[in-house]
Amino acid sequence: MPVVQVTLIEGYDDDARARLCAVLADAVRMVLPASAEAITVALHEVAPAAYSRGGPRTPAPALPDAVQLVRTFLERMEARDLASAQAMLAGGFEMTFPGGVRMTRLGELVDWAKGRYRFVRKTYERFDVAPGAEGPTVYCFGTLAGEWLDGSAFEGIRFIDRFETAGGRLARQHVWNDMGERRNG
Repeated sequence: MPVVQVTLIEGYDDDARARLCAVLADAVRMVLPASAEAITVALHEVAPAAYSRGGPRTPAPALPDAVQLVRTFLERMEARDLASAQAMLAGGFEMTFPGGVRMTRLGELVDWAKGRYRFVRKTYERFDVAPGAEGPTVYCFGTLAGEWLDGSAFEGIRFIDRFETAGGRLARQHVWNDMGERRNG
């Protein structure tokens, strides 16, 4: 029965505290064969005036939920709200698509896609989150549906997107899918 105890400065909202508890429990299950019901996570909070490290401290803002960050980005891209999607990107953002196609601007992606299909929509099966060096890494699994350039429909094309985050923004995106197989098959 693992017990994890964390001391925080007061000031984080319920969502941030709940996400922290869930991630800590997941971390335990990555190493120990414990069921979720067997893991206890306790957050202890201290008032900012009762905490000092080189002087008084206040809590840093919590990072956004990484899965929600990715979902919102993908929704904005699908709606072609490029300005809002761009605001979610870290400096130096880069994306890599099948065939090793690398891009750094969302407009490049839209232009590249124009030669492949009229539109595409994603259906999500699941999102997996893993710790990363700069922030959480989110894997998005699902299928693609849309319309080829000739007007014929496609659906059920598997995809995986891998997003690396840094500082609460999207830093890198890697895309794998079977679209080439379906287009050429």
